[in-house]
Amino acid sequence: MKYAILPVTPYEQNCSFLICEATGKVAIVDPGGDLPRIHQALEQLGGEVEKILVTHAHLDHVGGVADLAEELGVPIEGPHRDDQFWIDMLPQQSQMMGFPPARPFTPARWLEHGDTVTVGATQLRVLHCPGHTPGHVVFFQPEAGLAVVGDVLFNGSIGRTDFPRGDYQTLIDAIQTRLFTLGDEVAFIPGHGPMSTIGHERQHNPFVADHRG
Repeated sequence: MKYAILPVTPYEQNCSFLICEATGKVAIVDPGGDLPRIHQALEQLGGEVEKILVTHAHLDHVGGVADLAEELGVPIEGPHRDDQFWIDMLPQQSQMMGFPPARPFTPARWLEHGDTVTVGATQLRVLHCPGHTPGHVVFFQPEAGLAVVGDVLFNGSIGRTDFPRGDYQTLIDAIQTRLFTLGDEVAFIPGHGPMSTIGHERQHNPFVADHRG
Protein backbone atom coordinates (compact mmCIF):
# COMPACT_ATOMS: atom_id res chain seq x y z
CA MET A 1 0.00 0.00 0.00
CA LYS A 2 1.18 3.48 -0.90
CA TYR A 3 -0.06 6.73 0.59
CA ALA A 4 -0.05 10.47 -0.02
CA ILE A 5 -0.95 13.38 2.25
CA LEU A 6 -2.58 16.69 1.31
CA PRO A 7 -3.10 19.32 4.04
CA VAL A 8 -6.49 21.00 3.49
CA THR A 9 -8.59 23.79 5.06
CA PRO A 10 -7.18 26.68 7.12
CA TYR A 11 -6.58 24.09 9.86
CA GLU A 12 -4.02 22.26 7.66
CA GLN A 13 -5.82 18.98 8.19
CA ASN A 14 -4.05 15.97 6.69
CA CYS A 15 -6.37 14.52 4.07
CA SER A 16 -4.71 11.27 3.07
CA PHE A 17 -4.92 8.93 0.11
CA LEU A 18 -4.41 5.20 0.58
CA ILE A 19 -3.54 3.38 -2.65
CA CYS A 20 -3.67 -0.37 -3.14
CA GLU A 21 -0.66 -1.13 -5.33
CA ALA A 22 -2.12 -4.41 -6.58
CA THR A 23 -5.35 -2.89 -7.93
CA GLY A 24 -4.84 0.87 -8.18
CA LYS A 25 -7.90 1.45 -5.99
CA VAL A 26 -7.81 4.54 -3.77
CA ALA A 27 -9.46 5.46 -0.47
CA ILE A 28 -9.61 9.11 0.60
CA VAL A 29 -9.39 9.58 4.36
CA ASP A 30 -10.89 12.72 5.95
CA PRO A 31 -11.50 15.06 3.00
CA GLY A 32 -12.14 18.12 5.15
CA GLY A 33 -12.44 20.66 2.35
CA ASP A 34 -10.60 22.29 -0.57
CA LEU A 35 -12.21 19.84 -2.98
CA PRO A 36 -10.60 21.33 -6.13
CA ARG A 37 -7.19 20.61 -4.61
CA ILE A 38 -8.28 17.07 -3.71
CA HIS A 39 -9.43 16.46 -7.30
CA GLN A 40 -6.11 17.81 -8.56
CA ALA A 41 -4.20 15.46 -6.25
CA LEU A 42 -6.28 12.54 -7.49
CA GLU A 43 -5.41 13.36 -11.09
CA GLN A 44 -1.73 13.32 -10.21
CA LEU A 45 -1.99 10.08 -8.22
CA GLY A 46 -4.02 8.20 -10.77
CA GLY A 47 -6.00 5.12 -9.80
CA GLU A 48 -9.72 4.81 -9.13
CA VAL A 49 -11.35 6.15 -5.97
CA GLU A 50 -13.27 3.35 -4.29
CA LYS A 51 -14.51 4.96 -1.07
CA ILE A 52 -14.14 7.70 1.50
CA LEU A 53 -13.01 6.75 5.01
CA VAL A 54 -13.73 8.97 8.02
CA THR A 55 -11.85 8.94 11.33
CA HIS A 56 -14.19 11.34 13.16
CA ALA A 57 -16.77 13.99 12.43
CA HIS A 58 -15.15 17.30 13.34
CA LEU A 59 -15.68 19.83 10.56
CA ASP A 60 -12.04 20.16 9.48
CA HIS A 61 -12.01 16.40 8.78
CA VAL A 62 -15.43 15.94 7.16
CA GLY A 63 -16.46 19.30 5.71
CA GLY A 64 -16.05 18.00 2.16
CA VAL A 65 -17.28 14.43 2.67
CA ALA A 66 -20.89 14.78 1.48
CA ASP A 67 -20.03 16.77 -1.64
CA LEU A 68 -17.03 14.65 -2.60
CA ALA A 69 -18.90 11.36 -2.15
CA GLU A 70 -21.65 12.73 -4.39
CA GLU A 71 -19.22 14.00 -7.03
CA LEU A 72 -17.27 10.73 -7.17
CA GLY A 73 -20.23 8.39 -6.64
CA VAL A 74 -18.48 6.46 -3.85
CA PRO A 75 -19.62 5.23 -0.42
CA ILE A 76 -18.58 6.64 2.94
CA GLU A 77 -17.32 4.31 5.68
CA GLY A 78 -16.87 5.50 9.26
CA PRO A 79 -16.72 6.85 11.79
CA HIS A 80 -18.22 4.99 14.77
CA ARG A 81 -21.90 5.71 15.34
CA ASP A 82 -21.14 7.67 18.52
CA ASP A 83 -20.08 10.61 16.30
CA GLN A 84 -23.55 10.89 14.76
CA PHE A 85 -24.26 14.05 16.76
CA TRP A 86 -21.17 15.76 15.29
CA ILE A 87 -22.36 14.89 11.77
CA ASP A 88 -25.81 16.28 12.56
CA MET A 89 -24.13 19.49 13.79
CA LEU A 90 -22.08 20.12 10.64
CA PRO A 91 -24.12 23.20 9.61
CA GLN A 92 -23.61 24.70 13.08
CA GLN A 93 -19.93 23.72 13.08
CA SER A 94 -19.50 25.53 9.75
CA GLN A 95 -21.14 28.66 11.06
CA MET A 96 -19.19 28.71 14.32
CA MET A 97 -15.81 28.17 12.63
CA GLY A 98 -16.36 30.40 9.62
CA PHE A 99 -16.07 27.53 7.13
CA PRO A 100 -18.11 27.10 3.93
CA PRO A 101 -21.43 25.38 4.70
CA ALA A 102 -20.98 21.62 5.17
CA ARG A 103 -23.77 19.11 4.66
CA PRO A 104 -24.48 16.22 7.02
CA PHE A 105 -24.09 12.75 5.55
CA THR A 106 -25.04 9.19 6.38
CA PRO A 107 -22.21 6.65 6.11
CA ALA A 108 -22.91 3.55 4.08
CA ARG A 109 -21.27 1.76 6.99
CA TRP A 110 -20.68 2.75 10.60
CA LEU A 111 -17.50 1.19 11.95
CA GLU A 112 -16.86 -0.75 15.16
CA HIS A 113 -13.65 -1.74 16.90
CA GLY A 114 -12.30 -4.90 15.25
CA ASP A 115 -13.96 -4.28 11.88
CA THR A 116 -12.00 -4.51 8.63
CA VAL A 117 -12.18 -2.06 5.73
CA THR A 118 -10.74 -2.73 2.31
CA VAL A 119 -9.04 -0.64 -0.34
CA GLY A 120 -8.81 -2.82 -3.42
CA ALA A 121 -7.04 -5.98 -2.23
CA THR A 122 -5.64 -4.26 0.88
CA GLN A 123 -7.24 -4.75 4.29
CA LEU A 124 -7.09 -2.27 7.16
CA ARG A 125 -8.03 -2.94 10.76
CA VAL A 126 -10.41 -0.54 12.51
CA LEU A 127 -9.56 0.56 16.05
CA HIS A 128 -12.16 2.50 18.02
CA CYS A 129 -10.15 5.16 19.89
CA PRO A 130 -12.53 7.53 21.70
CA GLY A 131 -11.59 10.52 23.82
CA HIS A 132 -11.11 13.31 21.27
CA THR A 133 -14.59 12.45 20.01
CA PRO A 134 -16.64 9.47 21.24
CA GLY A 135 -16.81 7.86 17.80
CA HIS A 136 -13.22 8.33 16.65
CA VAL A 137 -11.67 5.42 14.74
CA VAL A 138 -8.14 4.66 13.51
CA PHE A 139 -7.21 2.71 10.37
CA PHE A 140 -4.22 0.33 10.61
CA GLN A 141 -2.53 -1.60 7.82
CA PRO A 142 -0.22 -4.19 9.46
CA GLU A 143 1.83 -5.21 6.40
CA ALA A 144 2.62 -1.58 5.56
CA GLY A 145 3.22 -0.76 9.23
CA LEU A 146 1.04 2.33 8.81
CA ALA A 147 -1.81 3.80 10.84
CA VAL A 148 -4.05 6.76 10.03
CA VAL A 149 -4.88 8.09 13.48
CA GLY A 150 -6.82 11.31 12.93
CA ASP A 151 -6.72 13.53 16.01
CA VAL A 152 -5.97 10.82 18.59
CA LEU A 153 -2.18 11.16 18.59
CA PHE A 154 0.23 13.70 17.10
CA ASN A 155 3.97 14.10 16.80
CA GLY A 156 4.65 15.34 20.34
CA SER A 157 1.05 15.85 21.39
CA ILE A 158 -2.43 14.33 21.70
CA GLY A 159 -5.92 15.33 20.61
CA ARG A 160 -7.92 17.96 22.46
CA THR A 161 -10.51 16.66 24.91
CA ASP A 162 -12.40 19.86 25.74
CA PHE A 163 -15.03 19.43 23.03
CA PRO A 164 -18.50 17.99 23.75
CA ARG A 165 -18.21 14.34 24.85
CA GLY A 166 -14.42 14.48 24.83
CA ASP A 167 -12.63 12.84 27.75
CA TYR A 168 -8.95 13.05 28.64
CA GLN A 169 -8.54 9.73 30.43
CA THR A 170 -10.50 7.89 27.76
CA LEU A 171 -8.13 9.27 25.13
CA ILE A 172 -5.01 8.33 27.12
CA ASP A 173 -6.36 4.81 27.62
CA ALA A 174 -7.09 4.45 23.89
CA ILE A 175 -3.57 5.57 22.96
CA GLN A 176 -1.89 3.26 25.45
CA THR A 177 -4.02 0.16 24.92
CA ARG A 178 -4.87 0.39 21.23
CA LEU A 179 -2.11 2.39 19.53
CA PHE A 180 0.98 1.69 21.62
CA THR A 181 0.34 -2.05 21.29
CA LEU A 182 0.65 -1.91 17.49
CA GLY A 183 4.46 -1.90 17.64
CA ASP A 184 7.17 0.73 17.96
CA GLU A 185 8.07 0.56 14.27
CA VAL A 186 4.57 1.52 13.09
CA ALA A 187 4.44 4.92 11.40
CA PHE A 188 1.33 7.03 11.64
CA ILE A 189 -0.35 9.84 9.74
CA PRO A 190 -1.88 12.27 12.25
CA GLY A 191 -4.76 14.61 11.55
CA HIS A 192 -2.41 17.60 11.60
CA GLY A 193 1.33 18.10 11.38
CA PRO A 194 4.18 15.74 10.55
CA MET A 195 4.17 11.96 10.72
CA SER A 196 5.83 10.05 13.54
CA THR A 197 6.19 6.51 14.82
CA ILE A 198 4.62 4.76 17.78
CA GLY A 199 8.07 4.14 19.23
CA HIS A 200 9.03 7.81 19.03
CA GLU A 201 5.87 8.87 20.86
CA ARG A 202 6.29 6.18 23.49
CA GLN A 203 9.73 7.64 24.22
CA HIS A 204 9.20 11.36 23.76
CA ASN A 205 5.54 12.40 23.84
CA PRO A 206 5.07 14.44 27.04
CA PHE A 207 1.45 13.31 27.44
CA VAL A 208 1.83 9.56 27.00
CA ALA A 209 5.55 8.65 27.00
CA ASP A 210 6.39 5.54 29.02
CA HIS A 211 8.70 7.51 31.32
CA ARG A 212 6.50 10.58 31.86
CA GLY A 213 6.67 11.98 35.40
